[in-house]
Amino acid sequence: MIPESVKDHGSLITLGADAPVYKDILLPGVDVQPQFLDANNGTWVLRVWFHPGVRLPTHYHTGTVHLWTLSGKWFYAEHQDQPQTAGCYLYEPGSSVHSFLVPEDNTELTETIMLVQGANINFDEDGNYLNTMDANSIIGMIEEAIKERGLEPSIYVKAGFPNFAKDVKD
Repeated sequence: MIPESVKDHGSLITLGADAPVYKDILLPGVDVQPQFLDANNGTWVLRVWFHPGVRLPTHYHTGTVHLWTLSGKWFYAEHQDQPQTAGCYLYEPGSSVHSFLVPEDNTELTETIMLVQGANINFDEDGNYLNTMDANSIIGMIEEAIKERGLEPSIYVKAGFPNFAKDVKD
């Protein structure tokens, strides 16, 4: 039986707003509702709620990012003169490096939707490598949290695994 959160309309798949949200999955204060995860092509789409005061590690993008801010406020430490607020759209070219910050005095959660191609290469405050986050590692983090915490199964659009074409001879 198809969950109510997912409606298959032939060639369309609609993910409902009631799909599970995983709290503190990527980092404390970061709640994630996966939308689309394609480990084969390195594409990930997430709906993310950032709590006031969240700071993500400095990270390098191997590909492009499209990010929509739906509520709240955030900015990059390196670009504090360009705060992102409700209604903003941000395009980040590949090879960009920055540190995502949510002001501690935000009075609401900062809700975003992001479409990312490739990976985030994360670094600590001293510039040392921490880890790599991509579609595959996000799938792993969510599945591990589901198992360890006894959470609801994940619901998101997942790209299929590549397969071989078979030659047909007359």
